[in-house]
Amino acid sequence: MNRDDILNNLEKLIHLDVDATHAYDQAIKNVNEQVIKDKLIQFQADHRKHIDLLSAKMLELGGTPPELSSDFKGFLISGFTALRSLTGTKGALEAMETNEKLTTSRYEEACKMDFPVDITAIVQQNYADEQRHLAFVREALQTVKS
Repeated sequence: MNRDDILNNLEKLIHLDVDATHAYDQAIKNVNEQVIKDKLIQFQADHRKHIDLLSAKMLELGGTPPELSSDFKGFLISGFTALRSLTGTKGALEAMETNEKLTTSRYEEACKMDFPVDITAIVQQNYADEQRHLAFVREALQTVKS
């Protein structure tokens, strides 16, 4: 993979994580159970860490990381999460399940890319985080009442 392809793919992953942080903002506002809220806050911090690590790699390669505002797709994800979250914890978790399926899938695809070893290690760790997030959200959905 050439430098431009690496930078382009890192930028896409950063946008994905930026969108996720905004979606978490919406979900966190509407979750009443403190244990679940605390986990969502932790997962949001993981997404911020992903942004920081991937942005640092872009800078090392001479690229410019994207702004931390959502693009149109991120606006739709955040809006979807906000609407679903209005129904409370269950709706927020259902929205986050959809969002985490997307991020998990994108990171799984990124793990198959021909990144340099140092970037591959970051992408694989981020993918592991996404799998953990999705597993928790699915587990929490089993315990939350409608």
